[in-house]
Amino acid sequence: MENYGIDIWGEDNFIIENGMVKLNHASKPALINIVKDIRAQDYKGPLLLRFPHLTQKQIEKLYNLYDNAIEDYHYNGKFHAVFPLKVNQLPNFLHPLIEAGEKYKYGLEAGSKAELFIAMTYNKNNAPITVNGFKDKEMIHLGFIAKKMGHNITLIIEGLNELETILEVKKETNLPCPNIGLRVRLFNQGGGVWAKSGGIDSKFGLSSTEILEAYEMLEKNNLKEQLTMIHFHIGSAMTSIKPLKKALKESGHIYAELKNLGAENLKAINIGGGLAIEYSQFKKSINYSMQEFANDVIFTLKNIALQKNVDEPDIYTESGRFIAANSTVLITPVLELFSAEYEEEHLRLKDNNPPLIEELNSLFNDINSKVALEYMHDSIDHLESLLKLFDLGYIDLEDRSNAEILTHMIIKKAISLLEVDDYDELKRIDNKIQEKYLLNFSIFQSLPDFWGIDQEFPVMPITHLNKKPTRSASLWDITCDSDGEVPFNPRKPLYLHDVNLDKEEYFLGFFLVGAYQDILGMKHNLFSHPTEINIVFENKKMKLEKICESQKIIDILDDIDYDTNEIMSILKEKVNEHDFKTLEQYLNDNNYLKTTWS
Repeated sequence: MENYGIDIWGEDNFIIENGMVKLNHASKPALINIVKDIRAQDYKGPLLLRFPHLTQKQIEKLYNLYDNAIEDYHYNGKFHAVFPLKVNQLPNFLHPLIEAGEKYKYGLEAGSKAELFIAMTYNKNNAPITVNGFKDKEMIHLGFIAKKMGHNITLIIEGLNELETILEVKKETNLPCPNIGLRVRLFNQGGGVWAKSGGIDSKFGLSSTEILEAYEMLEKNNLKEQLTMIHFHIGSAMTSIKPLKKALKESGHIYAELKNLGAENLKAINIGGGLAIEYSQFKKSINYSMQEFANDVIFTLKNIALQKNVDEPDIYTESGRFIAANSTVLITPVLELFSAEYEEEHLRLKDNNPPLIEELNSLFNDINSKVALEYMHDSIDHLESLLKLFDLGYIDLEDRSNAEILTHMIIKKAISLLEVDDYDELKRIDNKIQEKYLLNFSIFQSLPDFWGIDQEFPVMPITHLNKKPTRSASLWDITCDSDGEVPFNPRKPLYLHDVNLDKEEYFLGFFLVGAYQDILGMKHNLFSHPTEINIVFENKKMKLEKICESQKIIDILDDIDYDTNEIMSILKEKVNEHDFKTLEQYLNDNNYLKTTWS
């Protein structure tokens, strides 16, 4: 049976048993049973299942990787990590993350004023806060207040103007100055989709000349002791480790040079993010192990420190995707299969049919396993001929309908008869036979990275996995936008099951969607976030916690600055009382479709 690459991307977090996807934890609940429990409480439409224990697992894995490397190489520096809030700021995700990371002193990274307020409010005082991105005077002032609150906060400056503003705020407020970091613009560039975030032409960071000027400014203004960190970032989700090694050598030498200039309190290198996770369902795309990544960091920086006779630096990381991605699964109900009209009951055969229609009918009635592939090819050729005849006016609309129905019936019957372990032959004609699955969700809201940058996400049915999938599938969302589609890709084919939605439910799961998708999702067609639920375990028993329902239509309209009182007033004037109550009911429901299996 098809396992949809779960052995490649699953990290042993999910398993297939008895034809169902199960969570490989505690009582090993099936995802379909979790979905049924939620839907029994009248939550319909798409669902976001969050698994905080998977976030905790990734935090523990990250610290263990570096602890192992530190021990193996007898490294004298310490390891620290912060979670970049831009990856996922939503409270249902973030609060469990903060609790899971408390024993490790796992901190937060902020890149805006709003994110800094979150960090100042919820970060544990003994855990670090780093502040990246461009900053104005207000944001820097917030950093000073956070320092006074007792936070271990580092403002990482992106330009000399920010350092000048730090000096202004210190002079004007007389507040304790937070730690200062310098983001360095490395010559070496990263790899992958986000490679442009590193390199000499990157958006962020100080050049060599600016680094020296910054140090001189700090020294001149008696703030040299506040310089505690240098920071670099060369890319997100790096599939190759080579760019990291080059960046480590460059940043390590910058650190050592600053130490030798007299930056006595400089004690840390923040290597940014970069740890990849495996999104592919077909073959591994990452060419290094996670332990190799940590080992290279420790080994390289230890050697440079030894060479330059400086203390081995503490190491900070900001790998958010590695922590967040696998914690969240999007479950979408299938609303419709668009070949449902190609059933025998819809045939309109005449007493006298065109010869090619009669031949198609014979192919369908006579097909068997020995001739299945041949008949399938013949039916497609016949359909193409009949469509040309229709364009020329030689057959009518009923004939065209019969041709389409018979061809699809032959194809479906052929696939069920063919015993093939691979679909190489079928892939050749997949564009002719693919099924369209209509899903009750919005790609723009729930999978924006698929739409925006062609990010691959593992997708699979959560049931029927003890049956062979036989339908090459393209997936349609419910937005009125032609881009709202996951098209069939013969190089990375998705095969799903031929199901009768009048008799059974069929759900698809999109995995590894916990990083960026929640917060980047857009309200195209005014679809808001799906209903989200945290799945937690106490004494190995599952519990649904913190159910956050998809927004009501009236609240969505309020969010985009409509006067909802005005809307209600205008509608009330234009309809009778009975209809107004119906409108009011609909306005207080979510925007996703309501059908039998919604």
